This record gives sequence, structure tokens and C-alpha cells, in this order.
Amino acid sequence: HPSRNMNEYALRNRIGAYSKVARAPFLTLPVTLVLLGSATAWVADGFDLLAASLAFVGLLSLHVSINARNEYRDYQSGVDFETEPTPFSGGSKTLPEGDIEPIAAKRLATATAGLGAIIGGYFIIDVGLVLVPITILGAVSVLFYTSHLTRFGLGELFAGLGLGGLAVLGTGVVQVGSITPAMVVGSVPPTLLTFNLLLLNEFPDQEADRRGDRRNLIHRLGRSAAAKVYVGAGVGVSLSVGGGWVIGLFPVWALLGVLPSLLLARPVMWALGAPGNSLPLDAQRDNVLWILGTNSLLAAGLVLPGFL
Repeated sequence: HPSRNMNEYALRNRIGAYSKVARAPFLTLPVTLVLLGSATAWVADGFDLLAASLAFVGLLSLHVSINARNEYRDYQSGVDFETEPTPFSGGSKTLPEGDIEPIAAKRLATATAGLGAIIGGYFIIDVGLVLVPITILGAVSVLFYTSHLTRFGLGELFAGLGLGGLAVLGTGVVQVGSITPAMVVGSVPPTLLTFNLLLLNEFPDQEADRRGDRRNLIHRLGRSAAAKVYVGAGVGVSLSVGGGWVIGLFPVWALLGVLPSLLLARPVMWALGAPGNSLPLDAQRDNVLWILGTNSLLAAGLVLPGFL
């Protein structure tokens, strides 16, 4: 049946286009954030698989919403036509290439934001008002990231919060019902990690972002100073993990979370040595692996004592 085969082919292409707009390869990050948030709940003897699973669906929805909204806005502003795509930056090029209509990306962003809001509302009713400030900051990060925050040099910070620390804190709170010191300290490394994820990936898009009226830290500080901020935040990740152990909130196994910092060698050498040059692709790759590895190993280190 040729017509059925053609319909199946068209459907696969459309699903593939939606997955590209959602930036599917980057959706490993929320997995590691929920693992880490659940590990902080485990430390407080409050792990709840059902709540953790629902938190994951909500966080995944919000991450897809940010990505799809970013794709739509970058298409509208013309940024997407200026960037050189890499596996880690430059956009998916799905909209400029006409794989799906821009309005479809906007609808995906709206639908997934709505799903995230419904789950967030459920948790506020179930857990209480302690979640309200976390939810509000998360909503600001999702709804105003591309339209406002990136224009005022706040994109990196709010990405670090919304897709980093607040996600970990919220995941822990919905399982335990309150904020614990371990959750607060445990939210610091992922804030810095996601901050750095965005910051480093902005270097290749510097000129395209400028023409699209974005004003991120690279535009405000210059490449050299912004690269030093990247290095400082990277050091801060290891210090915050070690600090959690020193003050007695983390078990010694949490120091496993420091090991992935070995992957910082390439990006740090570039940042300190030649930030004016093009960012090497292997430095971008190592940056992503460092982020995912740190979240995952820190989570493992927090729960390991329960099995030993």
C-alpha cells in the first residue's frame, strides 16, 4: 500500500521534526536532576517513587517547552538563520529548513508548559505553599527566558536555577514535604552546572545572538572575562560538593561528584588560554559530559551509604 507507506513516512518525519525542536538529545539533563533531587530526599528518608516520577514528567515538559519556545523565538528574530549548528549549539535548524511550521513549535511550547503547570499546581495543593516560590521562579525561567531574560544578561542565571538548582530542590521537596539543608546545598552544584552549560554553548553563537538583540554575559563582559566566569563556576561546583561533605550534610561518597571535573581540562584550557578563538567541539562535548556525570555521581554518592 504505497499511500499507507507514504503516510507512515510523513508521520515519522513529523515526529522526528518535533523531537529536534524539543532538542531531544539534551533531555538527559532533567533525568540527572530528578535523580539528584531524589537522592537528597533519600538522605532525609523521604524517597517517594511516584512523586519522583511525576516530578520528572513535569520537569521534562518544562525543558521541552523552553527548548521549543527558544527555537520559535530564534526563528522569529532571525538568529536561527545566522548560527552555525554544532551538536551542542546553534539550534536545530528545524524551522529554517521547513521541517515543521513555526506555529507548531509554538504550540508544542505552550502545551508542554501547560502540562508542567498542571503538575506544579497539583504538587502545590498536595505539598503546600513551600513550593510556591520555587514554582514562580521556575515559571519565570520558562516563560521569559528567550523574550526577556536573555536580553538583560540574566539568561544564564535563570537557566541555572530553572533547569538546575530549583529542579533539584523541587524534586526533593515534593517527596519529603519540606526543604532540608541537604537539599539546599545539593541544589548549588546543578545551578552552577547548568549555568555553565548555557554559558559555554553561547560562545559559538556570540555574533548571531548579538544580531538577534540578545545580551548575554559574553556580550556584557567580553569573551575573556566571560570565559573566566565559566572557570570560576566550574571550580565552584567542586567546592560546593566538598563543602557539603565538610559541614556534614553529605556522606564521604558524595565526593564521587568531584571526579567528573577531570573532564574540565579541555574547556578550561581553552577558556584560560584562547577564549578569542573558536570553541573546540571536543571542549563542548566534555562540558556536557562533566555536567551529566557530576549530577549523576553526586546522586549515587548520596544514596550509596544506604546499600553499604
